Amino acid sequence: MSVDTERSRLLPGIRTAEFRLVAFVALVVLTVSYGSVLYHVTDVVGGARLMLATLVGSATVAVVVGRVLRVRTAVFLTLLLLGGGVTIYFLSVPASQRALISPARLLSDTVALLTGLSVLRLTQANVWALSVAPAPVFLSWYLAVRRRYVWSIVVGGTALGLLVLTGDAGTYTTIAGVVGAAGVVGFGTLDRHGGTGAQVDTLVICFVAMVVVAATLSLAPTTRTGPVLPDRTSPTGVASFVDSGDNVRVVGTIRLSPQVQFTVESPTESYWTTATYDRYTGSGWVRSGDTDPYVGRLRGPPGGSREVRQTVTAETELGAMPAAWRPVRVQGLQTTRIRVTSQGSVRPTTTLNPGESYTVTSRVVDGSTDELRTAGTDYPDGVAERYTQLPESTPDRVATRAANVTAAADAETPYEKAAAIEAHLESSKRYSLTVERPEGDVADAFLFEMDAGYCTYFATTMVTMLRTEGVPARFVTGYTPGERVDGEFVVRGLDSHAWVQVYVPEEGWVRFDPTPASPRESAERARLSEARQRGDPGVDAENSGAPTPTPTPTPTGGDGATPTGADPVPTGNASVGTGDSGAVGGAVQQRATGDDGVDLPSTETLAFWSVVLVGVGAAVRRTGAGRRAVRAVWLRRRGPRRDPDADAVRAFERLAYLLERQERPRRPSETPRAFVRSVTADDRAARVLATYERARYGDGIDRAAADDATDAVGELVRERTLPTRPFAGDSDRRD
Repeated sequence: MSVDTERSRLLPGIRTAEFRLVAFVALVVLTVSYGSVLYHVTDVVGGARLMLATLVGSATVAVVVGRVLRVRTAVFLTLLLLGGGVTIYFLSVPASQRALISPARLLSDTVALLTGLSVLRLTQANVWALSVAPAPVFLSWYLAVRRRYVWSIVVGGTALGLLVLTGDAGTYTTIAGVVGAAGVVGFGTLDRHGGTGAQVDTLVICFVAMVVVAATLSLAPTTRTGPVLPDRTSPTGVASFVDSGDNVRVVGTIRLSPQVQFTVESPTESYWTTATYDRYTGSGWVRSGDTDPYVGRLRGPPGGSREVRQTVTAETELGAMPAAWRPVRVQGLQTTRIRVTSQGSVRPTTTLNPGESYTVTSRVVDGSTDELRTAGTDYPDGVAERYTQLPESTPDRVATRAANVTAAADAETPYEKAAAIEAHLESSKRYSLTVERPEGDVADAFLFEMDAGYCTYFATTMVTMLRTEGVPARFVTGYTPGERVDGEFVVRGLDSHAWVQVYVPEEGWVRFDPTPASPRESAERARLSEARQRGDPGVDAENSGAPTPTPTPTPTGGDGATPTGADPVPTGNASVGTGDSGAVGGAVQQRATGDDGVDLPSTETLAFWSVVLVGVGAAVRRTGAGRRAVRAVWLRRRGPRRDPDADAVRAFERLAYLLERQERPRRPSETPRAFVRSVTADDRAARVLATYERARYGDGIDRAAADDATDAVGELVRERTLPTRPFAGDSDRRD
């Protein structure tokens, strides 16, 4: 058997093995896409190492038993894994909440997950993730081992699709999963039915087209109904703050909106709370738990408090219900339009229209500073566990810095530790709305890599530091008091803000604000003055045309004042999910900046264009354009001088290539002499042929003959590839 015959016999098997390997690599990509989301959930809530072991273990078991386990048995085992996981999750829910679970509630929760409820909002999110992870991983890998590739990606794709519907899978994670699924099907089909390199190039081109289309659609700008600024280069944070969403993501540079959002009739000023968040993700905040209908008076703080009654009137569309903390009663709206979060905030089920108003009665913590300072650590059940949560990936140096700060201040009680950390951040970091969104953990980056930030960065970092000290704390968004005009407070988008609440036993949640007050005031005044000078509409309510300083409230230690004296004068911080927090929800991609000040493309941009280049390369290979380009350059180059015989052979190869492209291909049985004489009568071609025959089959040639043949081919190439007779491609060959 000839070598060529043996090679052709073995090649299909080799290609099949290669296709199978690529199909499994694509399956790894698909598994990692949804597995990374589940891993992130457990990193935030707890159990990341166990999740990693679960993912790897499930895939390994599937590979081991894939050839010996029948399909029906594998499906049955998968159902057992899924049923057991659901049972474990059900048993992990606290007994007080388990009693509320009914078939109707389970159905509504399932629908909620499929319509945007983040997994991170589940009370036992880590248990849920660990419970559901083994089933899809095991079954998808088992089916791939059995070479049932389509059913394999149906299982894995369903898992990814669920996480896309919950909003937990990001754009690039989704794209990676889709490409992985397509790779499993494409290369799996080539594995089962055989394929060629040309088909591989076609698959790669299709994958790249999918990525480009998906990325283009996902990056298309969205519209929102909330108040926005004409300058779309950075988020205002107002819309997301007004919407009072279930999650907040810290972003980079923002702008302040001067438009009036609402007015408040109140005997005393306060921070107007719209949302509280308990679960820190490293890049933002999530409000865990579900909302309940408002059915009457709500529970107030456990300790001493004073009553504050406020009437809030919307001046624009509001997606939140601002109120002094803690709201205990709401009037003026139908109860069906009010929901209560598990953290105690109130929110509307429908947007409040301009002119609509409601009255809130709040119970504001009224403990003295001495009472707050001497409170111990006897926290209610669940408070410490829920409000000291941190991602497992949080760097240890954050805890070290927090311990150093509290030790330097001789702080022992929760209140003292909060006051020490608040003062440290307020004095060590500058206030600025122009910042670059850091990579990795926000609190860690702000502490050790950033010199300045706005309220979202300050509040996030303070909560994180407190939690490393075992002090229950949470992230709060809302508005600072606003401008006082004729007995009411005019609150603008630039008053949106983020701050911190710390739980003090027997007193309740106490407000702290680590963001420097004076720079916030300056930012607000400058932005409002600029808007007034331009004549922007909606920046003033009736009788609020002239700026009037807001009096600083007297510290009382409750939520109505800053315990350590931080000035709560209305300012325009925009941060995540807020105005000062103006960054929540309106996230924009930030560009990295090099040391020389030149803007560098983001990681996502580099990855996108890398994929595009791969597609271009596959297209060039598929069409043969790259090979033809290389050969065209080779044809026109004389090449280095070697021995005369080798130069003569190279000259003839160039001549034969030129004639094959412009006349006709050489037939398999045709000799060089017969081919040249049949397609051209040019004397130079005959000389090149004669020189080639002497070099190849005779006694050899001298240098002069080799140079003459090389020069003759050069002349023919120049004449035959002039614009009047363009060089032909493969598609222009003549028989």
